[in-house]
Amino acid sequence: MKVIAITHPHQFTQDHFPELVMALGFFDGVHKGHQIVIKNAKEIADSTHRKSAVMTFDPHPSAVLGTTTDTIRYITPLEDKIAIIESLGIDYLFIVHFTKEFAAVSPEQFVDQYLVGLHVGHVVAGFDYSYGHFGKGNMETLPLYAKGRFTQTVVEKQTLEDEKVSSSRIRKTLAEGNFTEFYHLVRRHYVTKGYVIHGEKRGRKLGFPTANIEVSDVYIFPATGVYAVRIQIEGKWYNGVCNVGYKPTFHDQQPKFPSVEVHVLGFDRNIYGAEVVVEWHKRLRSEQKFSGLEELVSQIEIDKQQAEKYFQSMNN
Repeated sequence: MKVIAITHPHQFTQDHFPELVMALGFFDGVHKGHQIVIKNAKEIADSTHRKSAVMTFDPHPSAVLGTTTDTIRYITPLEDKIAIIESLGIDYLFIVHFTKEFAAVSPEQFVDQYLVGLHVGHVVAGFDYSYGHFGKGNMETLPLYAKGRFTQTVVEKQTLEDEKVSSSRIRKTLAEGNFTEFYHLVRRHYVTKGYVIHGEKRGRKLGFPTANIEVSDVYIFPATGVYAVRIQIEGKWYNGVCNVGYKPTFHDQQPKFPSVEVHVLGFDRNIYGAEVVVEWHKRLRSEQKFSGLEELVSQIEIDKQQAEKYFQSMNN
């Protein structure tokens, strides 16, 4: 897959590309609905002997146009989104750098410069896709701006259990720690990446050593609680129990950010500084404050057994 970064105003012309079938969207999460849009574009491209393409944007428009000063967190940060789209067999990925200047482009200019100008012969997008200044352009008005220069396919609303499959719905599952629902909506497990850092080292003293992970702040943190997870260390996958939280048993004052600590089952090696991938599977319980270390250790053992039972059931 060829990845092409575009900054407005771009200098590309039709001669730079073969005729493309282009899927349009922000595609955070690359969920079931997004996958249908992208696969539709690929199927049309393959059947008409054209090249498939996806256009997405970075950063999220709200990071540029919104009033929030908080870091925008993503279901799939750009690096992850690129890898997932490539796995779908797409030929070209256009990443448009979202700026205030680009946001001011009119719907007609967007069509002329970013569709016709990039040699797009067919567009595929969801029914609610909008483009141009203030999102004034939509799929109903696209033929008006196309002026017969390309055709289009509109993908209708995708639902699961009578509710629209959307990035906002997926963000809600993460806020609740509901990774079973996440899997149904996305068809893969949620993953986060980060580096193993030095923590408070209480786990080792309690007989349950943990990898304290500094998760990149571009990821959405799941709800606090205890989870069955898999963790990739130096290219190999292990089962584990992960605690996301503020450790109320030890902290009277809540830290600014929750900690992410994984007890890796059947593993006891020094991996400080290693980059790891956490694959989130199932929420086992909420975070809670214990009356003492004995009660905490007893509960951790129960959590470990639950996680082991979960992974055994997956393998059967």
